[in-house]
Amino acid sequence: MTREPAPFTADDYAARMASAAQTAADAGLAGLLIAPGPDLAHLTGYRPTAETERLTLLVLAAGQDPVLVVPALEAPDAAKAAGAPALTLRDWADGKNPYAVAAPLLEVAGRFGVSDNTWALHLLGLQRELPATSYVPLTDSLPMLRAVKDERELERLAAAGEAADAAYEQILHVPFAGRRETDVAEDLAALLRAHGHSQVDFTVVGSGPNGANPHHEAGERVIQRGDMVVLDFGGLRHGYGSDISRTVHVGEPTPEERRVHDIVREAQQAGVAAVRPGVSCQEVDRAARAVITEFGYGDRFIHRTGHGIGVTTHEPPYMVEGEEQPLVPGMCFSVEPGVYLPGRFGVRIEDIVTVTEDGGRRLNNAPRELAIVE
Repeated sequence: MTREPAPFTADDYAARMASAAQTAADAGLAGLLIAPGPDLAHLTGYRPTAETERLTLLVLAAGQDPVLVVPALEAPDAAKAAGAPALTLRDWADGKNPYAVAAPLLEVAGRFGVSDNTWALHLLGLQRELPATSYVPLTDSLPMLRAVKDERELERLAAAGEAADAAYEQILHVPFAGRRETDVAEDLAALLRAHGHSQVDFTVVGSGPNGANPHHEAGERVIQRGDMVVLDFGGLRHGYGSDISRTVHVGEPTPEERRVHDIVREAQQAGVAAVRPGVSCQEVDRAARAVITEFGYGDRFIHRTGHGIGVTTHEPPYMVEGEEQPLVPGMCFSVEPGVYLPGRFGVRIEDIVTVTEDGGRRLNNAPRELAIVE
C-alpha cells in the first residue's frame, strides 16, 4: 500500500525560498526571477492552470521578502497556493505595464538567475525598464537548486516509487503476445493512475527490435512470442516523479538474451553500489559502464547512466562522464544502464536512488530478474 505523504506547509515553502535567495547571493547573483514551471511549483506550491502571456514572476533576493507578481485575474488562485502566506502578492491589471510593477523589486544593475522556461518576452520587457540588468539561466548559474530534497520531498518520491513498483508487478499479469505496444502502454498508464498518479509522463513499450531504441515510443507493432520488451514508465504523484524501467520476455528467452539481461542487472547494481556522499556523479556512470564494457557491450550502452528527479521526471544532477558534481545526501536520481542491439532487442533496468548519509537507497524495489510474460 503506497503511503500518503504529509502536505507541505507555508513554513516549508518559506524555508525553500530563503535558502534559494541565499544560494543565489552566495553565487554572486542579485537574486532569482522565477516564472511558472517546476521551479515556481517547488518554491511556492503555485501551479498556474494555464500557460499565459501575462507576466507571472517570483522575485527572490537575500534580505528581501519574496514577492510574486501576478495578473490581477489570477491573484485569487495564487493566494490559495500553500506557499502564499510566506510571500507578498503584487498584482497588475490588464492594460497596465507589468514590467513597471516588477522593476522596483530588482536591483537596477543586478545580474539575476532566471528559471530556464522564462519567456524572452518578459526578460526583454524587464530590460526595457532596467537596461543595466543582466540574466543567466539557472541551468548555468544554479543547476543544483532543486537537487537536494528535504524529508517531505523524499516521502513523496518514495510514494511515487512504490506506486510505479505496484504498476509494474500488475502489468506482468496482462497479455503481451498478440497485442500492440500501444495497448500495453495504455495498461501501464491506467495502472499508474490507479495507484495515485495525477500525471503520466511516458509509457515506453519497446518490443523486439524497437527495444534497441532507448526512447522508442509505443507504436502499432504487434508484440510476438520470443520478444524482449523494454518497459519504461513514470509520471507525477502528489507533484513528485516516478521513473522505472524493467525488461521482460514474452515466453522463454534464449541464452544470449538471458546473458545480456544479467549483464545489465549487474551493471545497474554496480551503479547503485557506487552511490555515496562525496562521490562525483560521473563515478556512478563509470561504475555501471565498466561492467557492460568488461563483457564487450560498451559501444552498445549509448546514453548517460542517470538523471535527477523531483517535481519533474528529468532534472539535474546527471550521472554522466564529465559531471564532477559531488553527491550530497538528499539527491535523487535514476540509475539506468542499458544494452541496445540494433535490429534485435534492448535491455534496460532502472531504479530511482536517493543519497543517504552513508550510501544510497533505492526508491524502487520491484523485482529486477528477467520476468517471463505471456
